[in-house]
Amino acid sequence: MADLKKKLIVVGDRILVRPESGEERTGAGLYLPQTAVSSRQAQGGWVVTVGPGVPIPEPADFEDADFGEHSQPRYLPMQAQEGDYVLFLKKAAIEITFDKKQYLIVPNAAILVLIREEWDPAAWHDDAAE
Repeated sequence: MADLKKKLIVVGDRILVRPESGEERTGAGLYLPQTAVSSRQAQGGWVVTVGPGVPIPEPADFEDADFGEHSQPRYLPMQAQEGDYVLFLKKAAIEITFDKKQYLIVPNAAILVLIREEWDPAAWHDDAAE
C-alpha cells in the first residue's frame, strides 16, 4: 500500500493556530491584564494557515435559472495571514491534535487583534549605516 500524505485543510472563515502558553506577556510582546490571564478569556498563538474566507455569491447566481453550471466559488478574504500572531477569545477555540501536534481552530469572529511583522527596508538601511 502506498504511503499517503495527510494534509489539514481549513475551511470557511476559520484559522488554524499553534497556541502559545498562557502567560502575562505574550511572545509577541502584548501584555495581558491579570483578569484575562486568570480567567483564560484571551489566548494567543501563531497562525499556521487560514481558510479561504466567507463564501459570497456571484451576482449572476440570483438571475440565472440554470443551476447546472458551476462557477468557481468566490470568498471574502481573511485578514489573518500565515505567520501572524493572533489574540483571540479562548472560549471560541476548538482544540485538535494532528500529526501529534496540538492546534486550535479559531473562528474569524473570535480574533481580537493581529500582530504582523513587516520588513521596513528604510529601517534596515539606517541600521546598516551605523
